[in-house]
Amino acid sequence: MKKIAFTAAALLFAAPVLAQSAAEKSGVNSLVGIAPKTEDFVKEAATSDMFEIASSKLALERADDATKSFAQQMIADHQKTTSQLKQMVTSGKVKAPLPTAMSSSQQKMLNKLKGLQGADFTKQYHSDQVSAHKDAVDLFKRYGNKGKNADLKTWAASTEPALEHHLQMAQDLK
Repeated sequence: MKKIAFTAAALLFAAPVLAQSAAEKSGVNSLVGIAPKTEDFVKEAATSDMFEIASSKLALERADDATKSFAQQMIADHQKTTSQLKQMVTSGKVKAPLPTAMSSSQQKMLNKLKGLQGADFTKQYHSDQVSAHKDAVDLFKRYGNKGKNADLKTWAASTEPALEHHLQMAQDLK
C-alpha cells in the first residue's frame, strides 16, 4: 500500500516534468489529467483522424449495413475535423507541424483490419472504434480544459461532444 501511495505522490510531484511528448505517448499525462503540449495534441488529433478515415473506408467495403452507416459518418465527421485542424495550422493560429502519416500503433491496427474479413473484421473494427474514441475523448477533454493555445483549446472543447457521441455510437454497435 505504501508503494502505491509513494508512486502516486511521485507522479503528482513529477507532473510538470512529465508534461512532455514522452509522457503523452506513455499515457502518464492522461493518468494525471495533464493537457498535452500543443504539438502533441495536433499530432494525436491528426493521426487519429487519419486512422478513423482509413479504417472506416475499409468498413465500407467489408462490414454489415449498420457498421457501414457508422463508418460513413466517421469518414464525414473526421474529414471535417481534419480540415478544421489544417485550417488552424495553415492560418498560423496554431504553430505546430501536421503529421503526414499515422503512428506506428495506428498503422498496425489498420494492417490487422486489412487482413480480416466478415464477422472477424466487423468485431475488430468495432473494438478499434471504441478504443480510438475513448482515447480521442480523453485527449480533447484534457486539451479543451487546460490547453495552452486559446484557439485550439476552444476547438477541442467544442469538438469533444461529437467525439463522445461517436464513442456512444461505437459502443452501441456491439
